[in-house]
Amino acid sequence: MFDADIPEKDIDQAIEQNIAKYKDEAYSFQIEHVGGGYQFMTKPAYQTSIGILLKQQSKKRLSNSALETLSIIAYKQPVIKSQIEQIRGVNCDYTIHKLLEKELIEIKGKADTIGRPILYGTSPKFMEYFGINDLNELPTPKDFRSEDNIIGEEKFEE
Repeated sequence: MFDADIPEKDIDQAIEQNIAKYKDEAYSFQIEHVGGGYQFMTKPAYQTSIGILLKQQSKKRLSNSALETLSIIAYKQPVIKSQIEQIRGVNCDYTIHKLLEKELIEIKGKADTIGRPILYGTSPKFMEYFGINDLNELPTPKDFRSEDNIIGEEKFEE
């Protein structure tokens, strides 16, 4: 990008030095590793004060239907709309449109099935929004078929 031949270890060292520097209480922000990169983020102790000072509105929360749709996309991606609707049991046109508008999901291509439906997946903004660097950091869905979740079986102690 800059035609500079800087060793990666020097870059990593500079990042670590800056992370350590901004941990000091003299600063109202810190450097966080988010979305595959680094960002200056307000320290929790200062968020309220800075929000009032700048008169910022907090992020709009996602509706339950948006969260449900987004979680299906995150765990099943790439996924087509009909698969999402089959899981949710309702039409998802509006919700998918809103998630695309908020740039939390993106079009990943077209499926190789009849009609070539659009494939959806999460975007880099999704990672940033939820503060993760990789989809592997998503919580693992519980396995409802495990023995711990079987109802009606008696355990006999001898």
